[in-house]
Amino acid sequence: MDTVKAGSDVLFILLGAIMVLAMHAGFAFLEVGTVRKKNQVNALVKIMVDFAISTIAYFFIGYGIAYGIGFMDGAQALSEKNGYELVKFFFLLTFAAAIPAIVSGGIAERARFNPQLIATFLIVALVYPFFEGMTWNGNFGMQAWLAATFGHEFHDFAGSVVVHAMGGWIALGAVLLLGARHGRYGKDGTISAHPPSSIPFLALGAWMLTVGWFGFNVMSAQTIDAVSGLVAVNSLMAMVGGILAALVAGRSDPGFVHNGPLAGLVAVCAGSDVMHPLGALVTGAVAGGLFVWTFTLTQNKWKIDDVLGVWPLHGLCGAWGGIAAGIFGIEALGGMGGVSFMAQLVGTLIGVAIALAGGLAIYGILKQTVGIRLTQEEEYAGADLSIHRIESEPPYSR
Repeated sequence: MDTVKAGSDVLFILLGAIMVLAMHAGFAFLEVGTVRKKNQVNALVKIMVDFAISTIAYFFIGYGIAYGIGFMDGAQALSEKNGYELVKFFFLLTFAAAIPAIVSGGIAERARFNPQLIATFLIVALVYPFFEGMTWNGNFGMQAWLAATFGHEFHDFAGSVVVHAMGGWIALGAVLLLGARHGRYGKDGTISAHPPSSIPFLALGAWMLTVGWFGFNVMSAQTIDAVSGLVAVNSLMAMVGGILAALVAGRSDPGFVHNGPLAGLVAVCAGSDVMHPLGALVTGAVAGGLFVWTFTLTQNKWKIDDVLGVWPLHGLCGAWGGIAAGIFGIEALGGMGGVSFMAQLVGTLIGVAIALAGGLAIYGILKQTVGIRLTQEEEYAGADLSIHRIESEPPYSR
């Protein structure tokens, strides 16, 4: 029976890893559909290579920082319990690799390729696992301090803050240091629209992410005996809440509608195992409206050229999700309990601070040393030709 249990757990978490791996194709096509046509190839190549760099960084450095586990033992030791620890690494790697995939959308169309790969390595090797270990492995005493101070630890079941807020706030630092795309904002206050190149590709990316998210959330149980249907239904309800809120707030704009489910799913990750489904619905609806409002505010008022809106979508909705777990997770609002609003607020703020500081530090150093931005001429020609020397479609096919 122990062998059957071990094999079942390996299969369970392996399926989760594969579903989250498929989400990276969703990140790619969401970016492909949103950027201008001259940058589509770059979007595809970035996500693919970022995953490879993330694997190396997490295998050799990041996973050890987060969990104190290395992979230098022999294959015999690593294969214990049907290789469960190896497959768990694969699953958590797909989470870690989501950070540079999130950043990629914010810095699209004007970031240099090789410096971004360096940033990816440093983020996944150092910044992300630092807070991941604090939250999910009790490193550096953060959880013990929160429990002693507020009665409960910081609760983030599937990564609203650990993954999404971290990615969004790291991206904000990169976006601010890069500056806006040339021609996006005029000196006279005019704003030049850069419409999506392909709504079908954007929609495909959103659907791939949405479907894979049920592996992201449900399989965060990590063992088959801990799986919960509550997590699945809460993810569904938050997704629906995000769609409907984005539909109304965004006045049927297809870009907002297809980002609506992502906003809801980002927000529900933290408390999906403790909320009542109605609480998850409200959490998702608030996230959908928050995304539309803050995306419009940052693009048009603050003139922050975050191409895919990853700071509003992941940074702000992720932070909201961390706090929402401390609201709708309490028993008085139908939740399972075991959470504290103040622990959620403080834990979220710690994650935001680490992410923003890490993003500004990494991209600031790269900017001062090797440079992080394409020249104006390269940007005008497009990243596809400037970096990869090929267009997404040859001219004769048009």
